[in-house]
Amino acid sequence: MKPKQILIGGVIVVALGLGIYALVKSRGPASGSDDEAAPENVPSVVTVKVGALKQMTLRHYVSGYGTVEAAPATVDQPAAGAQLAAPSAGTVAKVNVIAGQQVQKGDVLVELNSGTATFDNAQAQAERQKKLYEQQNTSLKNLQDAEAQLAALRVVAPVSGTVTRLAVKPGEAVDVNTPVVEVIDLGRLAVSSEIPAAEAADLKTGQEVQVQSEPPVTAALSFVSPAVDAKNGTILTRALLPKDSGLRPGQFVPLKIVTAVHTNCLAAPSESVVTDESGKSVIALVTGDTAARTPVTTDLHEDGWVEVAGTGLKEGASVVTVGAYGLPEKTKIRVLGAAADESTATNSTSAK
Repeated sequence: MKPKQILIGGVIVVALGLGIYALVKSRGPASGSDDEAAPENVPSVVTVKVGALKQMTLRHYVSGYGTVEAAPATVDQPAAGAQLAAPSAGTVAKVNVIAGQQVQKGDVLVELNSGTATFDNAQAQAERQKKLYEQQNTSLKNLQDAEAQLAALRVVAPVSGTVTRLAVKPGEAVDVNTPVVEVIDLGRLAVSSEIPAAEAADLKTGQEVQVQSEPPVTAALSFVSPAVDAKNGTILTRALLPKDSGLRPGQFVPLKIVTAVHTNCLAAPSESVVTDESGKSVIALVTGDTAARTPVTTDLHEDGWVEVAGTGLKEGASVVTVGAYGLPEKTKIRVLGAAADESTATNSTSAK
């Protein structure tokens, strides 16, 4: 036989062998093989973390920022402070106070000289007219004119309090309404806040206001404006601060207004409440090694807890937290860290 024919025959044999091997490989193992049969209907086990339902008090808040300022006037009291202006044009003759000084209502804080009179002369004329009037040697009009001239040359404290700002010094010229000095009763302060109108529907006077200062301060809402500020769409609110609040005028502070309080309500960890395929809120209740989805209605949220209500819920019930989202309707679970917890508990008991 020729070498060429032998080579062709060998190639044909090899090709037939490869074809037979490929055919057998594509059919896979025999259907009767028990060792290589694929497992079916074996339930999956999902690893999760769990928490527990609790009875607790939850609150709803409207949050904002406020500015500490002097308390406004009320029916019973004048405003707790004022920024005082020069009553007339002139020159500062004398400043009788310094910033931080305590003053009494009626104290003369700043003395002025005008183009027509000095403070000292005006004061002397007022005292002279007062004595003459007591002796019935001058008219009431002359006394009133002298007192009016003196009043135009002095800045007087309208309330007892603290000088929080001094804006002038001797020799300085001032015009009418030029700010001169500010006096505030630091025991009567308030915090005012502008709340967006969309969040202000539930605001009412008397509600608790939690000022997030250090240390925190609690007050009560004393004013809620009936009107919306057209410039920024907010509603002005105000809360009178306790006398010993420790806050200072002009201080900018975060605050929360409590608009609802639910006591002894059933609450679940926030991460345990998820939304199912139909858009409803559900939690996965744990029984043994199984978790079953349970529909719930929710209400107040606070500090990682959410108020829940639903069939079969009770305090202490175990619910899936981490792993709750997308959990099947009813599934086997393995609690992450459960074995370690049991080991720790056993060791603690043995140690005792």
